[in-house]
Amino acid sequence: MPQRQGRDTPASAVDHYDQLHRRFGWQVPRHFNMAEVCSRRWAADPEVAARTAVIACAADRPDQRHSYGELQQQANRLSNALSALGVRRGDRVAIVMPQRFETAVAYMAVLQMGAVGVPLSQLFGPEALEFRLRDSEALVAICDASTLAAVQSVSAQCPQLHSVIAVDAPESSVLHWAPVLAQEPAAFDAVNTLADEAAVLIYTSGTTGNPKGALIPHRALIGNLTGFVCSQNWFGFDPWDASVPSEAVFWSPADWAWTGGLMDALLPTLYFGRTIVGFNGRFTPQTAFELMQRHGVTHTFLFPTALKAMMKAFPEPRRLYTLNLQAIMSAGEAVGDAVFAYCREQLGVTVNEMFGQTEINYIVGNCARLYPARAGSMGKGYPGHRVAVIDDDGNECPVGVPGDVAVHRLDVHGDPDPIFFLGYWKNEASTRAKFTGDMADSWCRTGDLATRDADGYLWYQGRSDDVFKAAGYRIGPSEIENCLVKHPAVANAAVVPKPDAERGAVVKAYVVLAQEYLAAPGRRVGDADFEARLVKELQAHVKGKLAPYEYPKDIEFVESLPMTTTGKVQRRVLRLQEEARARPSA
Repeated sequence: MPQRQGRDTPASAVDHYDQLHRRFGWQVPRHFNMAEVCSRRWAADPEVAARTAVIACAADRPDQRHSYGELQQQANRLSNALSALGVRRGDRVAIVMPQRFETAVAYMAVLQMGAVGVPLSQLFGPEALEFRLRDSEALVAICDASTLAAVQSVSAQCPQLHSVIAVDAPESSVLHWAPVLAQEPAAFDAVNTLADEAAVLIYTSGTTGNPKGALIPHRALIGNLTGFVCSQNWFGFDPWDASVPSEAVFWSPADWAWTGGLMDALLPTLYFGRTIVGFNGRFTPQTAFELMQRHGVTHTFLFPTALKAMMKAFPEPRRLYTLNLQAIMSAGEAVGDAVFAYCREQLGVTVNEMFGQTEINYIVGNCARLYPARAGSMGKGYPGHRVAVIDDDGNECPVGVPGDVAVHRLDVHGDPDPIFFLGYWKNEASTRAKFTGDMADSWCRTGDLATRDADGYLWYQGRSDDVFKAAGYRIGPSEIENCLVKHPAVANAAVVPKPDAERGAVVKAYVVLAQEYLAAPGRRVGDADFEARLVKELQAHVKGKLAPYEYPKDIEFVESLPMTTTGKVQRRVLRLQEEARARPSA
């Protein structure tokens, strides 16, 4: 019998990692449907049907609790409505809504039909929205008042899109959610989908170029579960006694239209029959703490940008808020030891960093409850996933040598790993290029660089196209960014190469200053003397902690950094900006 651990173990805790991997094996049924396991089975159980599935929150209205029974009944009505509009098995339906109860209903409705959900962010501009609607060939778009205008502005350029259903929308030219659902029956015969059938068509974040549609099968949810449970410190369950129930309450600001919000938050929470808080509004550190306190949030996913903002705004949050946190997962960028220490010391939880991609989500990470987390490390491959750092030829890199993070088609027992996407939508060439070796027995490359230490922990080095050379030295931006954020003046930072005639490139940092720092007298962006002093101070700060060649030779202060809708810094945008500035003027 393994030694019992607390909910969040210290670094000296017993390490159960090898045991987890050795004993774990995949069990993937031939037939599997995400909506069946996330909603229908709970609604069919009278005891669970009354349990709260979604707490819908918004700044302008009281919180509303919606049960699993209500979730399934509304999903059935919507499935019938979509069927009446001609949606069939395999057809694409765009879901363009923020975190709200109706968004969860829409996913369950589409998935149980055997149709394919196309998650689209409310933050997309017309160009981004049009590209995805056209490319996916979506037949119907489901939106709300906040996204209707954007959808309507591009609908004429999307010939396949023949219907729009809108929640809380004043327009009469679209189908209105409430009356459409009211006229449909509350029963629906779900499609018995194969585990390998497409469930979701979700587009890559586009940090390195035009987005590609990744076709995600129903079985991918199974592949996600080991990572979810580990990163959430077993999600309120007892790892040694499966009969002990969980009272977990989940919340994350992650948009349900991207992988981190859909596959790492909404769907796994519903899979376990627990409660998820959906907040329809703008993220602020204050809102985050208020939501977690008001609803007794036990588990969360907070990306590094959010954690940095919370750390700067509330350095001692437990003086103001009562928190019930058992686990924090973070992903998207490296957390860094400053934020790592903040979570442990001020939030009372060791942050579990996780790494994955849209195409192969939840493959690497930490689980402080069962094996030690190391500050700044991506962690290790989660149970069921065979992960390695490989070179250009597909060979595993020695300890300490950077290479491409990759996951193998087969697990450690030689069985197929269910985590994999089916391929890129209408892009066979890109699908093939993602893999090294025979497709059935191959490594899938992530395009993210890391090193492996002697204990098997991975250490993020940046996107392959983010890493650059300056004066002959190989520079990974994340370490420098993490160092800058430790300075009290810095809220966020992005490091890119700045073209240089002599050295090829020099290190440049774009820095967002902390509002708390700027509140002191004599500190004003635009004041040349103040900026010059701060540049020298930040350069000295980095020089004192990293290698001499890593300090930023140039620092530019900006109000904000270009971000993807998934919360990742778009270094590519800044890099292209520097290249454009370096070109001789005509």
